[in-house]
Amino acid sequence: MSPEALNSFMILALGFALAGALTSAFQAWVEQPAGFGLLQQEDISKSLAAVPFLVFAAPFIIMRNTLRGRRIERRRFEFVMMATIIAGFWSLMSGTFLVMALRAVGLLA
Repeated sequence: MSPEALNSFMILALGFALAGALTSAFQAWVEQPAGFGLLQQEDISKSLAAVPFLVFAAPFIIMRNTLRGRRIERRRFEFVMMATIIAGFWSLMSGTFLVMALRAVGLLA
């Protein structure tokens, strides 16, 4: 495996780990699972405040909803595969942003 591929895999894993940690912390704090319904709150300021959270938590939410939909609603394999690719790409981008931010602050070399 090339160093670039290993780096991309580690960033992908970091993005999924960040999404899972954010979602788990939200669920522990609010005592309800996080979801895209946070954008449909009555108070517009709460909806806008949820956007940065959802940007980084979305890969976990997408995968959770997809796997539940596969099990409960018997969704087709193609739908699950496409949602997994989207969540993976999203996780790769959020992981890349996190690594770039940590490098800018000086926590990573």
